[in-house]
Amino acid sequence: MARRHAPARNRVWAERAAEAERAVRSRSLHRLAGVVPGTRIGRVAANRPVGPRTLLGPWHYWWQAHLLDCLLDAQLREPSDRRGRELAALVRGIRLRNLGRWTNDYYDDIAWLGLAVRRAGVRLRRTGPKAVAAITAQLRAGHTPHGGGGIWWRRGDDFKNAPANGPAAILLARTGDVARAVAIVDWMAATLVDPDTGLVRDGIRPDPVTGVWTVEGLAYTYCQGVYLGACVELAERDGDPRWARRAAAVVEAVREHLAEPDGVIGGYDDGGDGGLFNGILVRYLADAAVRLPALAPTAAHTAAHLVTASAERAWENRAADASGPVFAHDWRRPARRPRPGTPESALSVQLSGWMLLEAAARLERGR
Repeated sequence: MARRHAPARNRVWAERAAEAERAVRSRSLHRLAGVVPGTRIGRVAANRPVGPRTLLGPWHYWWQAHLLDCLLDAQLREPSDRRGRELAALVRGIRLRNLGRWTNDYYDDIAWLGLAVRRAGVRLRRTGPKAVAAITAQLRAGHTPHGGGGIWWRRGDDFKNAPANGPAAILLARTGDVARAVAIVDWMAATLVDPDTGLVRDGIRPDPVTGVWTVEGLAYTYCQGVYLGACVELAERDGDPRWARRAAAVVEAVREHLAEPDGVIGGYDDGGDGGLFNGILVRYLADAAVRLPALAPTAAHTAAHLVTASAERAWENRAADASGPVFAHDWRRPARRPRPGTPESALSVQLSGWMLLEAAARLERGR
């Protein structure tokens, strides 16, 4: 009897993610200062000139960390020797642009780079472990009892927030410091989760007069993403059932409060840091969809739906230029071609769109 051949696997999202990758690489990826051999860096705006003067302007350390993460997503989707070399070149570019250091004063920045560098693993040979060691040492030093626990947002500041503590907890858990990660995420659950909505609020700071710690009430999308990612990580590494329960609760809160009825996640009128917020959320929604089915099947299904619904809308609303697709800062709206002063020109916004398509492609592979 002739053997039946299985149908070819659907690769719609993989192909779309590849288009997004080509567009971002074409617009944004270049040598440091345009000339330094063996390096890469991300141009922060599509219309910004490339050259030595860029060393004097903004470069956004944490955006570069997410560019590295996106390249790693692409490498998992479709391995390439060329991309593997570019991963190492980007890490060299980031370190050189950061004056030869792995760290800066912002705990959230360094946690993002630590996560990406650790994911790169053997591709970075000897530099990766040194970078992760320097970053985790600074994160541990930033974990203090002030405000009940948690890590500071930056050195010398009085603010403790979700965007620093979530990625720090994920990295610490992945590097073996599970007990500290547990303490951080328990602090987030007790301090930052809104008991009325279930959403994770931004952070806490002490009143300058009374010293009483108060909560900053804004619940950004990336606050939900990093808390969800930490809960999913601990569900696997710590095993206590509270992590799956908390992950499921925040997925439901996102569905109810931050997404349209059809599951599309709303955005921000921001071509700056806010351009990355939704991309971070969908990265960890995809992580929950892949890793939680046995522990929280309804939450895993909801998380997958939020990713694919948002990806469909963002793709429908894309614009295009000579490099490829252009994504809007708010996936619910039609994108414009990148022009000076438009959010679409920002690397952060285009990375978020790329992250979204890589998240959908990850779910496609999982099926």
